[in-house]
Amino acid sequence: MNKPVLVVALGGNALLRRGEPLEAELQRKNICVAAKTLAALCQKWRVVLVHGNGPQVGLLALQNSAYPAVAPYPLDILVAQTQGMIGYLLQQALKNCLPESRVCTLLTQVEVSLLDPAFDNPTKYIGPVYTQAQSENLAAEKGWAMKADGQHFRRVVASPQPQRILEIDAIRALLDQHYLVICNGGGGVPVHQTNDGLKGVEAVIDKDLSAALLARQLQADALLILTDADAVYLGWGTPEQRPLHHITPRDLAAMTFDAGSMGPKVNAACQFVDACHGLAGIGALEDGEAILAGLKGTCIRAE
Repeated sequence: MNKPVLVVALGGNALLRRGEPLEAELQRKNICVAAKTLAALCQKWRVVLVHGNGPQVGLLALQNSAYPAVAPYPLDILVAQTQGMIGYLLQQALKNCLPESRVCTLLTQVEVSLLDPAFDNPTKYIGPVYTQAQSENLAAEKGWAMKADGQHFRRVVASPQPQRILEIDAIRALLDQHYLVICNGGGGVPVHQTNDGLKGVEAVIDKDLSAALLARQLQADALLILTDADAVYLGWGTPEQRPLHHITPRDLAAMTFDAGSMGPKVNAACQFVDACHGLAGIGALEDGEAILAGLKGTCIRAE
């Protein structure tokens, strides 16, 4: 009998914690910690893993700008690069934790619409954190859009809604062959259909919304969003903040969350629960099993 299917969305900030230097060895160590949690989940679930790339794709953009004689690479290519880089590290770490398991990384394209209103209102945080003065200098020097992220500032880019996962049949086939599949990395490489075929888009798709789309298309049993927060909080950052532990999509629809961080996670979880009537959990990486058991984090179920 097949195990139930679990789609896990692993945040880029869970792989590289807020304020940490963007160094390869540090990411490798963090990923080894993440792999132990993910390996434990594989005992009860067939896992499909989606990872974030916010800090990493921002770093690549910064490295690009260090070569003024070369036109900057567009974001779709940078997303593809992070799929390979982070996918490699995750695949290796998971294989070391699960030597008898099949693990693979699939380069994944996700279709978006150029008419998406997100292109007029960038909200997706990428790259490291900056002071206000640094952010103002970068905005003036590079033309980047910058927004507050807690007490710091970060670059923001367009984050259109994912509409179609081009490699969904390959993902299903690998899952049927009992592979732990790493896919939709960084939300997927954003593309759109033209008269001449597919073309990349200057954007970064939210990995949580992409994971929810994947979970719906796979008819998964559960969606687990792992981040650097231990739960969804109402009134985050205020003296009245409080965690939400067990809640329904209807209750969450009446609440407001930050569009650049927790908002997409809540939306993604609710979309999945409404469509598939499965369990959606949001919480800290180290609490993965406890979140699915309803003991920690935020558990979202249909009424």
